[in-house]
Amino acid sequence: MATTPALHPPFTRSFPIRSPQDVERLEARPLAEALPVQSTYEIFVNAAAAFGDKTALSFLPTADPADEPIRWSYAQLLTGIHQTANLLHHLGVGPQDAVAVLLPGCLDYHLALWGGEAAGIVQPLNPMLTDEKIAAMMTLARAKVLMAYGAEGDVGYWSKAQRLMGMVPTLTTVLRVAPHDEAPGAAGPLPDGVVDLAERHQHPGDHLVSGRHIAASDIAAYFHTGGTTGAPKLARHSHGAQVFTAWGSVQMQGISPEDVGINGYPLFHVAGVLPGSLAALSAGVETIIPTTGLFRNRQVIANYWRLVERYRCTYLSAVPTVLAALANVPLDGADISTLRYCRTGAAILAPELAARFERLFGLHIHESLGMTEMAGISTITPPGVHAPAGCVGWRLPYTQLRVVALDAQGNASDQDMPPGQPGMVLFQSPNLFSGFLDAADTAKAFTPDGWLATGDLGFVDDQGRLHLSGRSKDLIIRSGHNIDPKVIEDALGAHPAVQLAAAVGAPDAYAGELPVVYATLVPGAQVTEAELLAFTAERVDEAVARPRWVQVIETMPVTNVGKIYKPDLRQRAACHTVQALVDGVCAAEAPGQPRPQVQPEGDNTVRVTVAPGAQADALAARLREVLVPLPLTLRITTVPTAGSPQNA
Repeated sequence: MATTPALHPPFTRSFPIRSPQDVERLEARPLAEALPVQSTYEIFVNAAAAFGDKTALSFLPTADPADEPIRWSYAQLLTGIHQTANLLHHLGVGPQDAVAVLLPGCLDYHLALWGGEAAGIVQPLNPMLTDEKIAAMMTLARAKVLMAYGAEGDVGYWSKAQRLMGMVPTLTTVLRVAPHDEAPGAAGPLPDGVVDLAERHQHPGDHLVSGRHIAASDIAAYFHTGGTTGAPKLARHSHGAQVFTAWGSVQMQGISPEDVGINGYPLFHVAGVLPGSLAALSAGVETIIPTTGLFRNRQVIANYWRLVERYRCTYLSAVPTVLAALANVPLDGADISTLRYCRTGAAILAPELAARFERLFGLHIHESLGMTEMAGISTITPPGVHAPAGCVGWRLPYTQLRVVALDAQGNASDQDMPPGQPGMVLFQSPNLFSGFLDAADTAKAFTPDGWLATGDLGFVDDQGRLHLSGRSKDLIIRSGHNIDPKVIEDALGAHPAVQLAAAVGAPDAYAGELPVVYATLVPGAQVTEAELLAFTAERVDEAVARPRWVQVIETMPVTNVGKIYKPDLRQRAACHTVQALVDGVCAAEAPGQPRPQVQPEGDNTVRVTVAPGAQADALAARLREVLVPLPLTLRITTVPTAGSPQNA
């Protein structure tokens, strides 16, 4: 028998947050009274009742501001969620079953997310991962249904989905999601085991056929962390955690039905799904989906300010690398006066980028901290609060925050740090995740007394605001001296020619690591690496923290979410170090021998291949002697005149 949850008002801000005392005022009411909503499904029931025909989602088929969007109202969205959940129920999906999602930016992604959570457990997947990694995650989650894009797109969605059908033992059905511009029937007959998502229209759109009552503790989603290297971990989110993220975001940011925002984050990532989408949809906001490519579509970036003008956007949200790209896009007369709030997260904001944005566009960038393990949001700098770059604001209400000293291994200790003193950031919170699917991974995520060890380094100021400096794993450790890479990055980033800067440790036989830094330049800028190195050295007070070299690169490596990907830079730095030593040995001891090849080979591993020649064996032996002291895994090989490489 169908059941309907009790209606509650949509989420609205109680009052503006301007101080830690305001956060404490929110906590005067018991949380259960302040937040009676139990599930994400209830959020959409409440929103449809409150907003009805108001636009919830606008999909842009192209990045041209003149083109018409495809719009869904709040009532249409709820109907689609009901139909999708009921189709999944018809396909055998129950509360414990996972529904994997392999889609680009599109309206149907929201049917997959929220219909999937109403029927079972949704599992958004990064389509740019290998088949093997995706299949491993789906197998771990025991995914029963895969909702996949019925076209290739830019990453081969449909081909990948068809291959996955034979790789995941628990998979029973693939739900094909047609592109928005596909003519009815154009796909032709579908393979066995494939169902068209359009079949949802055959199912009721006004209630859940399952009659399911969703508790706050029920698992809503599996989000994977990382995945670019190693095995991704699957974090379990409860409905209550996701609901709290939406409610807390509304309280801290004051978003309302008058707001309009462009959400260009990928929807396999918590930033785009929870603070980016669920919070907005819980409060009556119009959310714009900028093409299937989202912020990866260069035309979206090129036309961004005209899109803001066209849709009268009131807030801007993007990671720092996207903000850096937008800083290169001139306004050209676009009216962006409707923007009242600019927010960033995922990585620490460089002071120069913050200053450039204010100078060019009159927009102050407010920072936040979010992570998969806290359902996407942990701290927020509210509108109207201007803080320096690196300040990520106040904790959400009903949450607890600590900063503790690092132990000898760089992990969290039990020693609390006073205000102004840096350490590792710990949290306890209603939106804390329900652990990883692997219990061993869960144990590593928490301190012995039950606090989430974030790995983020920072301090709390005298106003109760959290300031971040970096990640514990990104510290550069030179002869036991911990060097904060942000000190170097801020120094180099102050140069007017520099767009992005990222400091890492290069391996050294004696110091362990030496600080080095990579930079990309503002388009059209010209400057030498020597000039940048001298500029940086002048602005880094500690001699041990001054970088040994600066290297200008054309593009900064980033993750699929837009964070600077430091493992790639560390690998480059390792190869750079090895190459310099190889060149020195060759010049001194084997000037006639062809130059050996230096190549990255996995995490912290470098291969050196010595070409054939009379001195090849002797050179390989000498290189091994010189290179082995480096804190790296080295593979030194020789290539015989006739044969394959051999270990030297």
